[in-house]
Amino acid sequence: MDVVKRMVADRPLVIFSKSSCCMSHSIKSLISSFGANPTVYELDELPNGQQIERALMASGSKPTVPVVYIGEKLVGGASEVMSLHVQGKLAPLLMAARAIWVWPNN
Repeated sequence: MDVVKRMVADRPLVIFSKSSCCMSHSIKSLISSFGANPTVYELDELPNGQQIERALMASGSKPTVPVVYIGEKLVGGASEVMSLHVQGKLAPLLMAARAIWVWPNN
């Protein structure tokens, strides 16, 4: 888990993903539509990707991707992010973490 903590430290928005995962692509697109520029780690392209994936699973992430951290806090996977979006809570979280600066619905 320490490896994940180091990877999300001091970053407002981190997405752990796999380049071939359609749900990861959807979540990256959704978050980018807010104007955010997330740090994205493609686990299938990293030499230590399997180690990171095991650490994510140990933190309770199932399935392992996508996994989203906002403000260094684990938000969850696609279902949790989509739920926050539908409830109108995603943009305020992104703003609080300084992942975006303005959102027209304020």
